[in-house]
Amino acid sequence: MLHPSPGFRVSAQPQALVRWLYFVAFLIVAMVAVGGITRLTESGLSITQWKPISGIIPPLNEAQWMAEFANYQRIPEYQQINRGMTLDGFKQIFFWEYVHRLLGRVIGLAFALPLLWFAVRRAIPRGYGPRLLVLLALGGLQGAIGWWMVASGLSERTDVSHIRLAVHLTAALVILGGVVWTALDLRDLARDPSARPAGLRPLAAVALLLLTTQIVLGAFTAGLNAGYAFSSWPLMGDSFFPANVPMMQPAWINVVDNPVVVQFVHRWFAFVSAGALIALAFAARRRGAVNAWAAVILLVGLQIVLGIATLLTGVQIAIAVAHQVNAAILLIAAVAAAHAISRSAAR
Repeated sequence: MLHPSPGFRVSAQPQALVRWLYFVAFLIVAMVAVGGITRLTESGLSITQWKPISGIIPPLNEAQWMAEFANYQRIPEYQQINRGMTLDGFKQIFFWEYVHRLLGRVIGLAFALPLLWFAVRRAIPRGYGPRLLVLLALGGLQGAIGWWMVASGLSERTDVSHIRLAVHLTAALVILGGVVWTALDLRDLARDPSARPAGLRPLAAVALLLLTTQIVLGAFTAGLNAGYAFSSWPLMGDSFFPANVPMMQPAWINVVDNPVVVQFVHRWFAFVSAGALIALAFAARRRGAVNAWAAVILLVGLQIVLGIATLLTGVQIAIAVAHQVNAAILLIAAVAAAHAISRSAAR
């Protein structure tokens, strides 16, 4: 079912899949934006049950709203932080978590239904069916990861685990990168029926790995509320690294669990990943991928500016969300640059 029919015209059909995958990528970026808002508004624990099917219907009357609110009132976040919250206040945080989950379902359907349609029509080029099925499976796994993340904050904690938050965000961006890379392979196939899928070259792999590491550090920063630790730049308070910061043992755990250290590493590792991305961009330019080069250079600069602005404004929500969304768009540009230099090697 996932192979083209004998009469399949490879020059015509891949472009339809390209447009579909670009649309899915757009939805994932929107999901990242809503996820950022959900985290920054502390809305993620407002829905305390995982109902993949029936959960698509929100509370429709006062009794249903009161039942949802009663569930929320049982968890530590309400009892220790939001005690006394009104029903209207609960509805506001419920809104963002509901939209986040709803968008996840929309993305699932937007991927699964067209994939089935293309498969039935035998319009998927040979060799791409398994890759698309893996992306579909990762999307399903992402839903489970999301609930695993939420569950970490329902019994003992007053927020979700920052490690599980990082896993959730990283999984979303891995799926985004896979969708974009596959779309670019199919774009090449639409242009040239003899084109082969691009292989990942070492420079591209290193640059994408460093960018992913920086994004994980950003997730730790968000999950630990580490962005609030110091709102100055380039110094943290009056020094490069603040004195008398309580340190954990073993030492490496500070990069994961110590808010001050996490913010410090996230600040300066940004320039390491930026250097690798700029090297990748110029490599892409040498291969003729001028658009990818320009996009990476522009977005790297914008990401640094947004990161500094996020700190200086005390994590103002609009700027912090823009910082997170720009990271996803930068990933797309980096994948395009990586594909450009890898495509050259494949040919």
